[in-house]
Amino acid sequence: MTFLKIYNKAKRKFWSKLVSKTMHSKIYPYIYRSYWHLLFNKSNSNYSTFKYFTAQPNPGAGIGHQIANWIAGYWYSMQFGLNFAHIPFAHKKWDDILGFGENEVTTETLIKEQGFKKVLLPLFDESNIGEIERTKKIIDSYRGERVVFVAEQDQPYRDQFGVMNDIKYKFHHAKSRKEDRIIYERDTFNIAIHIRRGDIEIEKKNNNPNLLMRWQDNNYFINILSKVVENLKTEKTLAIYLFSQGNPDDFFEFNKFENIHYCLDMSAQDSFVNMVFADLLITSKSSFSYKPALLSNGIKICPKDFWHGYPTNNQWILVKKDGSMTKTEFAKLKMIDF
Repeated sequence: MTFLKIYNKAKRKFWSKLVSKTMHSKIYPYIYRSYWHLLFNKSNSNYSTFKYFTAQPNPGAGIGHQIANWIAGYWYSMQFGLNFAHIPFAHKKWDDILGFGENEVTTETLIKEQGFKKVLLPLFDESNIGEIERTKKIIDSYRGERVVFVAEQDQPYRDQFGVMNDIKYKFHHAKSRKEDRIIYERDTFNIAIHIRRGDIEIEKKNNNPNLLMRWQDNNYFINILSKVVENLKTEKTLAIYLFSQGNPDDFFEFNKFENIHYCLDMSAQDSFVNMVFADLLITSKSSFSYKPALLSNGIKICPKDFWHGYPTNNQWILVKKDGSMTKTEFAKLKMIDF
């Protein structure tokens, strides 16, 4: 590792700890140059067309987390009336698969080729009017300047479906669609189930509370799948595809279902794409299946108790912790007719 990489890594680690230690204190905004810029520059409510907004997909996180970062940047660019600038994902293959950066200017191009200045913004609570107004004033203080505002790492945005139509269009029209390896038969009704294991299974043994809240046992998915199989109105043959990690013995309870396929060694990219194109997708408490649900044109059955929101329409069916449904949600399932 070169000296520059070591230095940058240490710098990021120091900054992350500084943010973590100060973010709930009164001194927090003062660690940002952009806040000091506000204090010494009068604001102007007229936004400049030379301003962009972006968010960095966290390079140390999984792709679901990274997409959440990207979506936050896209969403807040619209909320603040700014142009959007794209920052690529940690691995180019995800940029190609998602297509989110197609027809978008990159932050690197703006800075290196067009003379824009990068300005880091403090974290803000999307439900806190005062913090939102502070952010707007910081943006206003750079009136007339060529600026790319960068959200602090992991800037929250809960209801990620706010950009759903835009990202669905980008994904389904991406150049890479012709390279998709779809495993489904066209004459079957294809049900995809994502069961989060791998990292969460290891941490469950270590009693990690942050990941324990994400754990769902096999019975949860069995309950949902049983209701789907019993109540789905379709003349097509049902085909069930279980996406997870491990071996088939870890999911022996599912052997009672006909036409079950275990997708346990498939690449993350192929799993993601196939979840998007399922006729019905059963998600877990994981951004890795929540994001395909946002991109899917099919039916989605999701855990009600989740850290992101859901649209309120018949394509989204929400279930309780044990996999049961309220009468309202069950009625949505009964209405599905293929």
